[in-house]
Amino acid sequence: MDLTGKTALITGASRGIGAETARIFAAAGAKVALVARGAEAIAELAGEIGERAVAIPCDIARYWEVEQAVQNCLTAHGSLDIMVNNAGAIAPIARMAEADPEAWGEVIDVNLKGVFHGMRAALPVMLGAGGGSILTIGSGAAHGPMEAWSHYCASKAGAHMLTRMAHKEYGQKGIRALSLSPGTVATRMQRDIKASGINPVSQLEWSDHIPPDWPAKALLWMCGAQADGWLGDEISLRDPEIRSKVGLG
Repeated sequence: MDLTGKTALITGASRGIGAETARIFAAAGAKVALVARGAEAIAELAGEIGERAVAIPCDIARYWEVEQAVQNCLTAHGSLDIMVNNAGAIAPIARMAEADPEAWGEVIDVNLKGVFHGMRAALPVMLGAGGGSILTIGSGAAHGPMEAWSHYCASKAGAHMLTRMAHKEYGQKGIRALSLSPGTVATRMQRDIKASGINPVSQLEWSDHIPPDWPAKALLWMCGAQADGWLGDEISLRDPEIRSKVGLG
């Protein structure tokens, strides 16, 4: 996939899937805007990538910050062709009767409202340019309950519906909205899950998780026409056919 001349804004770009996506997109020729709360981490990554990258500190739970991040992306790179809603949170993990309501709401702010904020800020720009791709990291948790993950399951289910809504409202206007369910990935989030000791996912060994460059490579593939059969829907990296299409082992 050649992304020369394209610009991608990636949330949660300070580590994990987001950082790998930035590297892989830049290697494919894209200009990248690295968005995260960790200003130092994205500045370091931008330095690693070079002139194709710009670091934009931002809390996606605040719409005005996301809107400003999009404007900063346009100032730096001149366009916005791909929006990757990757930032996500799961901690603190707790059963509903014991969950702290404020902390529960903060996960919703990132995983659900943050995705909406990204779409809301990017859509007018993309529609004005005649189209664009909005890619969101989904989860199997969107489709089935997992003990002590009420905030995560609810927010991922909502984010999946936002992908469907973006396709419903703007699919005929050049907007390519897709979700990627990567399965379990070897990132910091899995360490938080492991530490909780709750539900079967916490019992998995580190070797059971896929490396973060796998979903990053899948996101790159999703930028092309081969993924158009899944517009408005979710692509699962658990599917051997998808792994083959992406070129993963």
